[in-house]
Amino acid sequence: MLVLEEMSWPDAVRQAGDRGAQMQAQSTHTLSDAVGQVLAESLVSLVDLPPFDTAAMDGWAVRGPGPWKLVGEGRAGDAAWSLRAGECVQISTGAVAPDGSAVLRSERGHIEGGTVHADNRTPPVGHDIRHRGEEVRTGDAILGRGQVLTPPAVGLAAAAGHDTVEAVARPRVAVLVLGDELVHTGVPSGGRLRDALAPQLPGWIEAMGAVPVEVTHIGDDLDSTECALMASPADIVVTTGGTAGGPADHIRGAVAALGGRWLVDGVSVRPGHPMKLGVLPGNRSLVALPGNPLAAVSGLVTLAWPLINAQSGRPASTAVSRPLAGPVDSSPGAHRLVPGQMVDGTIRLTTRPGPAMLSGMAVADALAVIPPGHAGDAGTDVQVIALPWGSGLLV
Repeated sequence: MLVLEEMSWPDAVRQAGDRGAQMQAQSTHTLSDAVGQVLAESLVSLVDLPPFDTAAMDGWAVRGPGPWKLVGEGRAGDAAWSLRAGECVQISTGAVAPDGSAVLRSERGHIEGGTVHADNRTPPVGHDIRHRGEEVRTGDAILGRGQVLTPPAVGLAAAAGHDTVEAVARPRVAVLVLGDELVHTGVPSGGRLRDALAPQLPGWIEAMGAVPVEVTHIGDDLDSTECALMASPADIVVTTGGTAGGPADHIRGAVAALGGRWLVDGVSVRPGHPMKLGVLPGNRSLVALPGNPLAAVSGLVTLAWPLINAQSGRPASTAVSRPLAGPVDSSPGAHRLVPGQMVDGTIRLTTRPGPAMLSGMAVADALAVIPPGHAGDAGTDVQVIALPWGSGLLV
C-alpha cells in the first residue's frame, strides 16, 4: 500500500470535512425523534399561525359598548360564537374570538346579575386578541435547511402542521479498542493498563452529533483487526491503537488486506501524529486513533469531529482567537494541540500535555492550536477550539 507523507494539520481537518460532506445522506424523522437532527430541506408552514383569531387572555369576549349581556361561554376547542352589539361570552385563553369582539380581562371587569361591566373603559375591537396569521402565514418559510432542530424548533414545526421532517442522517459510529495490554475493569497490575478510551469515546461521538452503536475490544493481531473492520456495519469505524509501525500495530496491514485506502496517513501534529483517515469496503470511513489517551483526543478533534460535523450537516466546530495566559513551547515542524481552560478571556494551558496524560484534558473546555515555530509568549493570540460540551465561554 502507498504510504502518504504526514499531512499538515489544517489540511487534515479540511480533508476530514470534505470526506464527511461527500457521505451525507438524508432520512425522514418523526417529530418525536427529530430533536438534534439537522434539516436537509427547508420547512414552510402548512397553516396560518395562529390559525384563527384567538383570545390572548382569560375574561369576556365583548362586542360593542358595555355593559354586555352574558350569553354563553367559549373555551379552547369550541366553535366560534356570533355576538351582537351589547353581548359577550366568557372566554378562555386560546378560544376562538368572535368576529368584531375584544377581550375584557377578568381582572378588569365584573358580573352583576348576568351582565358584565368594565371597571374602567371599554376595550377597543381586537384588544387582547391574537389575530389569524400574525406570526406566520401559510407557505411562509419557518425553518431553514441546515438548521439544527432544537426543542423549540420542533415545537414550531408541529404547530405549523408537520408530522415528519427530512433531516441529514446522523452517522452511526462503531469503536474498536485494540490492545493486549489493556484491562477494562478494576485496577490494573502486572504491566497492564486500564483502558481509558472505551469509556469516553461514546460520549465524544454523541457530543459531536453522531450515534455511537458499539464498543468492541480486540487483540493485537492482524486477523482479529481485519475481521473486526470488515464486520462492522457502522458508517464510521473509530479504532484506538495500532497506528504506528511496531510489530503489534496492525491497522495498516488490515486495511491493505481489505483493499481499503488512506486519505490521511499521519498528520503533522503533536500529540497524535500517527492518526489516520481511511476508506473501508462499502465506502465506510475509518478514523484510526493512536492508543495514548491525549493523542487519541487529538485525533478525534483533527479527524473525527470535522468528519462527523460535515456528514451530519452541522457547522464546523467553534474556533476563535484568544491570548495565551502564559508561555507555551511550540514544535518546530508540527502544530500542537494543548488542552486548557478559558479564564478572563484568555486560554490557560494545562501543565500536563503529554500524549498519555488525561488529567489536563479532564478539566479542559478548549484546545489551543499552537502553530509550528510559534513564539508562544503570554498575550500572544492563538486559535482556540471550544470542546463540544463547552459552556459558551468562548462567545
